Amino acid sequence: MFARRDILKCGALAVLISSSSQAGWAQENKTDLFKVVTVKDEIVIGLSADELKALGGTDASAVAHALAQKGDMTVWQYNVHRGQNGELQQAPTAKIGLLANSSLRVEPYTTPYAIVPHQ
Repeated sequence: MFARRDILKCGALAVLISSSSQAGWAQENKTDLFKVVTVKDEIVIGLSADELKALGGTDASAVAHALAQKGDMTVWQYNVHRGQNGELQQAPTAKIGLLANSSLRVEPYTTPYAIVPHQ
């Protein structure tokens, strides 16, 4: 028979393994949000780790620099919505085009809500 201590060790190991695999999945699907201030309004956009890597950086400066160099970018616009469980979350709503000449500044954007990664 297993001793109580052995059962607790196995349970703790199972929890550790499942939480580390979830953390790895969350890291792979991490989306960073940025606020783009334009002449007319402010837009919150989301970029995945792969998209940021392709731009050459992971901060707002890299996004602004890439937008200025390319002249335009296609990105996902993010807004607050209710998820299936009823909780508020920051989710992608539309794929939009940004033009460098109408964008004044790019800032990092933080939200208290869970961020839904885009496809």
